[in-house]
Amino acid sequence: SELRRHRLAGVVKPVGCVGVCHLTPMVEVRAAGREPMVATRATPADVRRIIRSLPANGPWSTRLARRFSDLWQPATPTAALPQARADSACQITPLADERIESFTGRQFRIVTEHCGEMDPERLDEYRQRDGFVALERVLAEGDSDAVVDAIAASGLRGRGGGGFPTGQKWRLVADAAGEKILICNGDEGDPGAFMDRMVMESYPYRVLEGMAIAAYAVGARRAIVYVRHEYPLAVQRMRSAVAEMTRTGWLGERIAGHDFSLAVEIVEGAGAFVCGEETALLQSIMGRRGTPHYRPPYPAERGLWDRPTLVNNVETYANVPWIIRHGPEAFAALGTSDIKGTKVFSLAGKIRRGGLIEVPMGLTIREVVEQMGGGVAPGRTFKAVQIGGPSGGCIPAALADTPIDYQALRSVGAIMGSGGLVVMDDTDCMVDVARYFVEFTQRESCGHCTFCRLGTQRLLEILTRLCEGKGRPRDLDELESLSNQVIAGSLCGLGKTAPNP
Repeated sequence: SELRRHRLAGVVKPVGCVGVCHLTPMVEVRAAGREPMVATRATPADVRRIIRSLPANGPWSTRLARRFSDLWQPATPTAALPQARADSACQITPLADERIESFTGRQFRIVTEHCGEMDPERLDEYRQRDGFVALERVLAEGDSDAVVDAIAASGLRGRGGGGFPTGQKWRLVADAAGEKILICNGDEGDPGAFMDRMVMESYPYRVLEGMAIAAYAVGARRAIVYVRHEYPLAVQRMRSAVAEMTRTGWLGERIAGHDFSLAVEIVEGAGAFVCGEETALLQSIMGRRGTPHYRPPYPAERGLWDRPTLVNNVETYANVPWIIRHGPEAFAALGTSDIKGTKVFSLAGKIRRGGLIEVPMGLTIREVVEQMGGGVAPGRTFKAVQIGGPSGGCIPAALADTPIDYQALRSVGAIMGSGGLVVMDDTDCMVDVARYFVEFTQRESCGHCTFCRLGTQRLLEILTRLCEGKGRPRDLDELESLSNQVIAGSLCGLGKTAPNP
């Protein structure tokens, strides 16, 4: 309405997550031949002021930047404002501003390719940016074994936490006999983690294209996306994308005219953290109580309704189209000698520049936290980073030069997990942090294993006593002994890693 009122020829376009969460909401203004400008931390009132400041006739001139800079001066001098208030004021800067460039400069986008450019719900925009090129290629070549070999050669490992080689898992399902089923695990539940949510909300077609390629490679004709009920926008956009791809022939019967069909449905989880574990997830999909089961048999052998089942998480599938388009060698050239490709991380906690980043494997914790994230607030000291969710560990600043890869993190008592990084400064108490995460895992325990159900409760009681200043000398020994018993006596990953904090 503001564009029409001011007779401006322009387009207002929504896009997916830009990752620079510490500066959102963001409004980017583009004009032909001009440097893009961006309004950070904008409000609806700010957007109206942006439009009213634009020239009504003729091409936008260099006056635009000057008008922007004049328009967004804080009413009170910045020095007189508290830090939080000064940071929250809307500002107009070039898109290449140092605040944005320092956060995005070292990123390499595969899962988040074309970040901030596409309307997540527009299939035509995804198509214009190499969408479905990979799917068309594998269907035209007609060699499913070659697809599995390419994923294996790329070195892609599962991005859900365990890091199992993706090509190896695909081969197990492809070689299994009987009807196959494919599942996309979108049940991301770690506190402070929102990677899969962002990918489903911003790149639903990319996730579904990766799923379709995987289904073709292993011989599946049915696929299920299991999404947390707490992610309503992700559910909405995944459903919309499934419907649109089915309508246009990219899902359903005889995809793109080839002899391959795939039906996809969306299933919402009921909010149980343990259902992120694949055997509990399968039970939930079948309408049963979401409790883990012994392995073997693994889902690749006997999974959903006793059929061979391929389970990968959202980010894993989202890597697949890029690998097929660019070749496995290009993906394997990124990362380290052992861990290939990139990883999407969420930066949260006491960090100056929080949000979502995608970086090659092998960057150190210090590079991510201090260089990309800008470190902690002025006057505070970087103390530790919690990585891997409630099942992960806290890595102190003294070990901040540890590379972010599976082996290196395990060597210092943490795990990669799904990729959540929660930064802490010198105001945080590590005993309180440990209590918080143990309380989370105790609450989310399915109760199937005695050591997990009761052992985590006893751990929580001891930690609560310590936090209240009522600790006893023997508490530390009891914590260590009980932690080892919970690890040894639990069936699934939740119980086995619950004492990690």
